[in-house]
Amino acid sequence: MSHASGIHGFGIQCFRRSTSLAVARPDTYFGETAVQIQHKGFVITGGGSGLGAATARRLVERGASVLLVDLDQDAGTALAAELGRNAHFAKADISDATSAERALNAFCDTVGAFHGLINCAGVAPAEKVLGREGPHRLESFARTVQVNLIGTFNMVRLAAACMARNTPETDGERGVIINTASVAAFDGQIGQAGYAASKGGVVAMTLPIARELARNGIRVLAVAPGIMETPMLKGMPTEVQDALGKMVPFPARLGRPEEFAGLVLHILENTYLNGEVIRLDGAIRMAAR
Repeated sequence: MSHASGIHGFGIQCFRRSTSLAVARPDTYFGETAVQIQHKGFVITGGGSGLGAATARRLVERGASVLLVDLDQDAGTALAAELGRNAHFAKADISDATSAERALNAFCDTVGAFHGLINCAGVAPAEKVLGREGPHRLESFARTVQVNLIGTFNMVRLAAACMARNTPETDGERGVIINTASVAAFDGQIGQAGYAASKGGVVAMTLPIARELARNGIRVLAVAPGIMETPMLKGMPTEVQDALGKMVPFPARLGRPEEFAGLVLHILENTYLNGEVIRLDGAIRMAAR
């Protein structure tokens, strides 16, 4: 009781002493303790399209250098060309240790160091445990976990080793890792056993990795998007997209990649965010099917 009253009492005293409330400028909220995006390097997996591409655009707009890691060479090289000299592309399989390490080393050689990893690469197959054609294919389940969970962890461990060597910022921060989970980790639907398991693993490893890397000055978080405007959904009929959007309590629409990118930038700039999984879903809770 004394702890709570002390906090609230302090706030009341502050308001009583002043008749006006000074509002800080947006660029002073986090000050010099935040990762300064300009002139810093960031690695984005799945950077050729969707959430990764939107994030890359926002970072380059803020003066950062980005490495787009993707298996789709056409999409990756096209976006890198569009974004200009501060964007680089590497074709790599995030679940392959050699391929991923080669991409990161090449980026470090180009920009000197990087200060953030945003993992957006993933696969989202749908398959029932007991379908019309028989039991769930084991290789399909394994592939989903291999990419979404093991691939994500592979990039985390390699990026952490690189960022641990960075010169710390004012607050001791050397880097930030942001993984992409999914609301399926919490509300997995029928047919999402493999996908929900893989994203649940991303959620579960967020806190222990954040705790471990705290001594290195590296923050670790995850974003759990809801139903987003991804290339896969954009290929669906308009009426299907509208129906999916109406499932969201508010706003009743699909999430936009730019909103994901905006949250990523906020996480990068807010040093006190750490070890957390943030839902970006318009308050949706998925039904069983």
